[in-house]
Amino acid sequence: MRFLALAICCGLAPAATLRYWVEPCSSVESGCHSGDPELAQWAMEAWQAASAGRLTLEKTAVRDKAHIRVYWTGGSSGLYGETRPILVDGVRGAEVFVLPTVVPAGEKDALLRETIVYLTCLHETGHALGLAHTADFADIMYSFQNGGDIGEYFARYRRQLSTREDIRKHPGISSNDRERLAERYR
Repeated sequence: MRFLALAICCGLAPAATLRYWVEPCSSVESGCHSGDPELAQWAMEAWQAASAGRLTLEKTAVRDKAHIRVYWTGGSSGLYGETRPILVDGVRGAEVFVLPTVVPAGEKDALLRETIVYLTCLHETGHALGLAHTADFADIMYSFQNGGDIGEYFARYRRQLSTREDIRKHPGISSNDRERLAERYR
């Protein structure tokens, strides 16, 4: 997962209300499945819950009014996602690009695919909220550039799931991620 330096990463932000928009799955080239926008929404809900009331993320149908914009994109460069800074009505935000096609070759486990898409949405949205990478393998903000077993990173989360709905029960945000979010949004 690649993170481009975001202007929003530095300094503290007060409690905030941010709008988000998720691109519908309309492009076959993107590899997006019909349930992927819901996974992105669940990632937003997980961050909001992790903020303990300091952050409100509101879904909007108007892309140009959204502080966080999630797009589905094709590609096979080894990336899972990317975040780019934007400015919306004078407020810093980000465009989040998720590659829903990045799954191990020959993988038939649909829940593993959804795990990868959800965790990528969660990670990249963390960047959109101003969180930087960490070196702690337990964090959602962990950087694969630090090494570690990438397959195991996703598999350990996948083992917590029996059904797709279990993703909502297991937000995937570590206590360290929560602490860093709380420091960011006081």
